[in-house]
Amino acid sequence: MFEQLGLIGCGLMGGSFALAMKRAGLVRRVVGYSKSPSTTERARQLGVIDVEAPSALLAVSGADLVLLAVPVAATESTLKAIRHLINPDVLIMDVGSTKRDVVDAARRVLKKDVGVFVPCHPATGREVSGVENADADLYTGRQVVLTPIERTRTVQLEQAEALWRGLGCPVVRMSPETHDAAFAAISHLPHLLAFALMNAITSQEQGSQFLSLAGPGFRDFSRIAASDSEMWRDILIANREELSAQLGHFQRELGVLQKVIDGGQSEDLQRLIARASLTRANWRLASGASD
Repeated sequence: MFEQLGLIGCGLMGGSFALAMKRAGLVRRVVGYSKSPSTTERARQLGVIDVEAPSALLAVSGADLVLLAVPVAATESTLKAIRHLINPDVLIMDVGSTKRDVVDAARRVLKKDVGVFVPCHPATGREVSGVENADADLYTGRQVVLTPIERTRTVQLEQAEALWRGLGCPVVRMSPETHDAAFAAISHLPHLLAFALMNAITSQEQGSQFLSLAGPGFRDFSRIAASDSEMWRDILIANREELSAQLGHFQRELGVLQKVIDGGQSEDLQRLIARASLTRANWRLASGASD
């Protein structure tokens, strides 16, 4: 059990983590800080945190566990704000969706103390944000990727893995580079496509009418387009190199589909659709995913 969680960022991700830790009996006390004082106050009123801190530095004072639940672009400034109270026994984690930029920021700021930082990415989230939507079940059953570097301390890495498993999460380890390449393909690109689809429809003169006819298939495909714009701006910019590579793969496949459709090549089109359908069906069976 941890004595004190210093929570920096009391929104959906941070608030859900605090609630999950409390429910699992893994922390005695949560001290929280958010950039907006009203968010911190609301988090206390909802029982997400126990004590409001007036600054990020004071939120980590006396903490043996620190969670950075801030936009990835704010990682460096947040670490700078708390570095003077970091000691070799504390465990610091983040929940960012990109890892190379986060790791680089930690190296620059923490220097010799970077070993206490364990980069984490829980593969979960919702289209809604804010502490009012915090949910102790948000992480349950969701995979968490740890991306330790060569200087990550074994003690902190094992603590982080045990903590996430204690919250009911499967845990995997990989390099920051592998993580960013993988999530560019399976998360960042799909979000970008959903944003583009919505804008492509609404930019047309009859876009509103088209949307009024949309059904469950469109709803499922476009769901993630409702995601937080500030958060996804930071993610897409941070992982732009890997995202650009995935866009290249996608554009090539889209070009192939357009070519066979324009040419009326029905057999080739069916073959391409069948390949995608079979791959999706096999992935669903292998992963245990449900539709």
